[in-house]
Amino acid sequence: MSTAIKDLSPQHVWGYFYALTQIPRPTGQMADVTRFVRTFGQELGLETKQDEIGNIVICKPASKGLEDRKTIIMQAHLDMVPQKNASTQHNFATDPIETYIDGEWVTARDTTLGADNGIGVAYMMAVLSDPTLTHGPLEMLFTIDEEVGMDGAVNLKPGFLKGNTLLNADSEQEGELFVGCAGGADLNISFQYKDETTIPEGDVAIKLSLTGLKGGHSGVDIHLGRANANKLMFRFLKEAVCDYGARLSSIDGGSLRNAIPREAFAVVTIPGDNTESLWELVSDYQDLYNEEYASVENKISFIAETIELPTTLIPEEIQDDLINAIEGVQNGVISMLSDFPGTVETSSNLAIVKSTEGLIDAKILTRSSSESRKLAICSSLESVFSLAGARVEYGNSYPGWQPNINSPILQSMEKIYEQKYGVKPLVKVMHAGLECGIIQGAYPTMDMISFGPTIKSPHSPDEAVHIKSVSNTWDLLLDILAQV
Repeated sequence: MSTAIKDLSPQHVWGYFYALTQIPRPTGQMADVTRFVRTFGQELGLETKQDEIGNIVICKPASKGLEDRKTIIMQAHLDMVPQKNASTQHNFATDPIETYIDGEWVTARDTTLGADNGIGVAYMMAVLSDPTLTHGPLEMLFTIDEEVGMDGAVNLKPGFLKGNTLLNADSEQEGELFVGCAGGADLNISFQYKDETTIPEGDVAIKLSLTGLKGGHSGVDIHLGRANANKLMFRFLKEAVCDYGARLSSIDGGSLRNAIPREAFAVVTIPGDNTESLWELVSDYQDLYNEEYASVENKISFIAETIELPTTLIPEEIQDDLINAIEGVQNGVISMLSDFPGTVETSSNLAIVKSTEGLIDAKILTRSSSESRKLAICSSLESVFSLAGARVEYGNSYPGWQPNINSPILQSMEKIYEQKYGVKPLVKVMHAGLECGIIQGAYPTMDMISFGPTIKSPHSPDEAVHIKSVSNTWDLLLDILAQV
């Protein structure tokens, strides 16, 4: 049952996390969760402020005798990524997350868990509510709508915060300290057309369903080589169109710009005489995909079923241009960082391809630690789609967070970690986007670091947080607050 996680240690951290799972909080739906946090701070009798965009700061005075210490800011975001398996009827706008314990992990039933970044929020609430802790002056910054556009951080104004040292609680690997991250930008691509209403005589309609892929976070998991459902679907469609006379009626692949697409669906028509051959082709591609991704994915399902004829088709020229463009675009890891071996520098994620009446929308999220390479990959992708006749617009561009190896908070946390565990923590740059670089735009001199417990498969229904790492990270946080 969901309530079982409240008995885990540390109980107050897990208790607050459980409370968050009961509040629907997908990106863009922040009213209930911000009210919850604001009321929490006010009921504790602590100074609680909310800015115009919705970010909240709760201030906690220093422990007796530590009033002269520098103010430490902790920061986490309140929203979560809403991803679910096709088999569930879960409604992220109204339903709580159903959590359960799976061995050493806490996960959710057929949906994302929201440990990204709910555990960070729970740490902050636990610190605020415990009068026995030792620490200097604290500011807890709860930002909104991070997962799409980072709106809270983008709209953070100078003067809202007093501190100059920030602990970001949005990292996902215990024992690692992050000192930089990639920036990102969206490409919004559209094909406009007039639907064709004449279906070739003798054609039958087939629905293609590609499901079962792992998906995942387009920053954290992009280096794992997981399959992109949109790329696989269009790889098949190219052969189906070229060799079997298929015509595309609709496409629906992926759902979120920052999640590797796990599912894709298409409706095509084909000459009736080619039905058996197409069935065999679908089966062949299912075997091929499972063979190619045997060491990366679980069982990939690719099936075809006969349905009623659609009323419209995508014009053949638009169909062909779309297929060729999707086949041609770069997707996945593009370059690696030389200064931080094993870390992705630049990537792209073909996140969404969806048709509606007279319109096909595609969305790609590009990431890079290099601003110039981010612009270069955006230009490359734009060129492919522009040649195909699409309209391409940029959106939600945000800067990376440049590493500072001389950071005072980094030096302090390295020392504390080594004293506590007898080994040095790994110091890394993250390919996923963090709010640190954006916050630094409003607070240029702020010293920052990011850390957190181990979370696997964020942005997918396989998301899970490691129980022991939550406890270990909490213990580390208490040492940091007591000593810095």
